[in-house]
Amino acid sequence: MHRRDLLSMAAAVATWMALPRPTLATQPRQPEVAFTFDDPKLEHGAHLRWQEINERILAALTRHGIKSVLFVCGMRIDSGSGQELLGAWDRNGHLIANHSYSHFDFNTTGLAEFEADALKVEPLITGYRHFARLFRYPMFKEGDTAEKRDRMRAFLQAHDYRIGRATIDASDWAINARLEKRLRDTPAADTGRYREFLLQHIWERAQYYQHLAQEVVQQPVRHTLLLHHSTLNALFVSDLIAMFSNRGWRPVDAEYAYRDPIYDAQPKCLPAGESLLWGLAKETGRFERELRYPGEDDVYENPKMDALGL
Repeated sequence: MHRRDLLSMAAAVATWMALPRPTLATQPRQPEVAFTFDDPKLEHGAHLRWQEINERILAALTRHGIKSVLFVCGMRIDSGSGQELLGAWDRNGHLIANHSYSHFDFNTTGLAEFEADALKVEPLITGYRHFARLFRYPMFKEGDTAEKRDRMRAFLQAHDYRIGRATIDASDWAINARLEKRLRDTPAADTGRYREFLLQHIWERAQYYQHLAQEVVQQPVRHTLLLHHSTLNALFVSDLIAMFSNRGWRPVDAEYAYRDPIYDAQPKCLPAGESLLWGLAKETGRFERELRYPGEDDVYENPKMDALGL
């Protein structure tokens, strides 16, 4: 490179370095959140057939003008009906991503078996127009040893996958299990109290993880919320999205959220996994009193639901 070019590059770098850098005070204050869904399945709920669950969730996303991502566990959709389900998401412009074939817990599964299972689902999902090379670990478990954690991350990178983490973890699946049981026992049961519990639970968890973002990342984060393809969300996800909007958060597309560089972070904590923000907080060693393990589980929500008769 000529001396003149070097001087020109140095001047450009100096100019860039002199520009004011964004700070927490100057960046947009309105939190952003994308809604992501795990585990589509072909089982009918106690109240709705799987086709109705699918249609209602898609209709809610359309109503609010946002695009999501569906993380697919292969064993749950491995049939012609499964392709029908995924095709509806693809036609509506939502991302289709990898959630393994068998939904193994990586903390209790060998590396070679887990790697093979991650690729086993590909023939079921890669042919869709909106297939995205995002991999979400089942149950957010990313390995119980440093060797497994790091080797699986290297394996995913070698296969051009980014990790489809979420910043806001939650236990909507536990609420759905209670709702399904109630509707099986009493088909005409009032579902309104499950709606209220869902909204309160998700809002509490969003506030908690937003707090971690402010303490650890110290700049705005494009949040991603973990939800499930379920009766509960078929009934109430539109209300959930509206709640965030009404409380000052901006619902955004999943593809836009995953362009945030925070999703390239690779926390070095053990056991690895949980919410991305949980992992980043754990890595600092400064939040031991705030971080429970696992980050989210039915053991935290069941006593609350018991007390409410849900």
